[in-house]
Amino acid sequence: MPTSSTPPLLPRDISWLAFNHRVLQEAQDESLPLFERIKFLAIYSSNLDEFFRVRMANHRNLLRVGKKTKKELDISPKQTVRTIQRIVNRHQEEFSHIFENKIIPQLARNGIFLKRRLDMTPEDREFVENYFRENMLPYVQPVLLVKDMVRPFLNNAQLYLSIWMFEKASGKPAYAIVKIPSDHLPRFIELPSPDGQHNLIMLDDIVRHSVSWMFPGYRIEDTYSIKLTRDAELYIDDEFSGDLLQKIKVSLNRRHVGPASRFVYDRTMAQDLRRYLMDSFELNSLDILAEGRYHNNFDFFSFPDFGLTKLKYPPQPPLPYPPLEAAEDFWGAIRERDHLLHVPYQSYDSVVRFFETAAEDPAVTHIKIVQYRVARRSRIMQALMRAVQAGKRVSVFIEVKARFDEEANLRWGEKLEEAGVRVNYSFPGVKVHSKLALVRRVEDGQERIYNYLATGNFHEDTAKVYSDFGLFTADERLTGEVARIFSFLENIQEPEQDFEHLLVGQFNLRTGLEDLIRFEIKEAQAGRPSGMLLKMNSLQDPEMVMLLIEASQAGVKIDLIIRGICCLVPGRKGFTENIRGISIVDRYLEHARVFHFHHGGEERLYLSSADFMTRNLSYRIETTFPIYDPAIKRKIIEYLRIQLSDNTKARLLNDQQKNTYFRGGSQLSIRSQEETYHLIKRELIRAEEELAEREKGEEA
Repeated sequence: MPTSSTPPLLPRDISWLAFNHRVLQEAQDESLPLFERIKFLAIYSSNLDEFFRVRMANHRNLLRVGKKTKKELDISPKQTVRTIQRIVNRHQEEFSHIFENKIIPQLARNGIFLKRRLDMTPEDREFVENYFRENMLPYVQPVLLVKDMVRPFLNNAQLYLSIWMFEKASGKPAYAIVKIPSDHLPRFIELPSPDGQHNLIMLDDIVRHSVSWMFPGYRIEDTYSIKLTRDAELYIDDEFSGDLLQKIKVSLNRRHVGPASRFVYDRTMAQDLRRYLMDSFELNSLDILAEGRYHNNFDFFSFPDFGLTKLKYPPQPPLPYPPLEAAEDFWGAIRERDHLLHVPYQSYDSVVRFFETAAEDPAVTHIKIVQYRVARRSRIMQALMRAVQAGKRVSVFIEVKARFDEEANLRWGEKLEEAGVRVNYSFPGVKVHSKLALVRRVEDGQERIYNYLATGNFHEDTAKVYSDFGLFTADERLTGEVARIFSFLENIQEPEQDFEHLLVGQFNLRTGLEDLIRFEIKEAQAGRPSGMLLKMNSLQDPEMVMLLIEASQAGVKIDLIIRGICCLVPGRKGFTENIRGISIVDRYLEHARVFHFHHGGEERLYLSSADFMTRNLSYRIETTFPIYDPAIKRKIIEYLRIQLSDNTKARLLNDQQKNTYFRGGSQLSIRSQEETYHLIKRELIRAEEELAEREKGEEA
């Protein structure tokens, strides 16, 4: 019997904070190489910055709505903000402890010393003072804060030093701010160092050392770093009328001057100074958040490594995929059978070759692709522009509402249009998140279509660190339906035929997934075998959560592998005792979406661009595609089973949100990402040996 009548659910943002804490746990893990731990500090900080610019900004907007609207909300915006602040404060204290008590001593043991202002030798001081005069003086912009005067504008995510001082003549207190120019200069500056040692100082501390020169009539009491984060949402009054593209461009220009979503300050800051700053910048207690001595810790991405490779992960180069990379007849290899690519374990070269071969092939007439996020230097984009020059019809759908990639996507769109590519842009009210490519080729007088469908973007850089699946196929059950999606994107006309094989957002994605889950429920209720294994980034959609609870109550065994948000609480008696949930945070970012259903023994398996989030299921063009090849299906299921057996980097998902590591299963230590890499490597070696044996036999 259930212990409560209320289904076990977690608020979306509280669950996200638990995910980001899993990232912070990696920085704590002493089994990781030191520079990798520092990188996880950067990832944690980057994630948190985006969270405050987007999610927290949304909660703060809710604080401003009228009483009537607040009554209609399921949650109290003020209570939500307070809860988030409390959790983040706790995590920030943990961050400071890891950095100061774990990372810095470990750096010192490896000959790297991160010095503060008071640690400097006379030689250091001379270097720092020269560096300030020669490199920093034009950028620091000192400003005296005077009450009832026009207050200075704080740039979004820009570092500043706030200064508490006294007039030398009168002894009156005074306050000022100085910019820390990390937008122009490296955050970490190497000091003169003896052989075998590396001394560093942060840009912040060079400014600290130099403030007395900027305010000669004052006695400096103390300095504290501050930063303001601004709302990053693009507020477009009406997407459905006028020029949407132009509205997005205008809105992007406003993003950097949006309202405050977070003001962070050094937790040791004097109370008088904090109050003065809050008054000067019109902030209240819901706006401010204490951090450590340094902010913008995503700058740790650029922490110098001094060539010390021993402090990084051992190299794990992407493995080749010879069936396509070495194929003499690239299209023939895809016609013969489907091919699965699992990046970053396998090289992304096959995907790049898909486009470069199409650009050069005289038999290819059309190339089409959906671009959500694009690499800064993209061989794929270059191939598309060459294809136009070769006389092919090239069509690119670019989603310009991909958050924080809008400007990059607009630049690529303009560049492609200049090259003669037909470019289509975002729909009003809808995002296009599908990961699809199509090549149309004339063979023996007949047109044949080749597709690449994936769980991740066409982005050569993220393919090195995001774990995703991609499928090359010429299977007409899929290619015809992919062609219909592109027709819809280009003409904004609904397909005349229903989708039979693909599950497509805005058409049959939600209902198709619901039908698959309900089939398992009916099987369990009839006493027949049933089960699901669902891997995704986020599980948030209330209807899907309730349906999974219903499935668990019917007796369906469900395994969840959720990297990020998981609003469903597994393992709760009476509701979700048949659901087990884990999250894996490790060397690579788990990005693939895989849905496996027992389906009466048919073992239906789908790869997808969509998470179980309301935005994905209801407000985006997503594509979920079936895996028909039995060998590929078995391979994917094997990868998933390895992840379920992970007892090194898997955390248990539950209502405690403690991110407890799973240590059960095998007595051996299983780290799924390493196991997956070595499995693929063994298969590659075995295939090479078999090929060598065949060639040897043919020669004999």
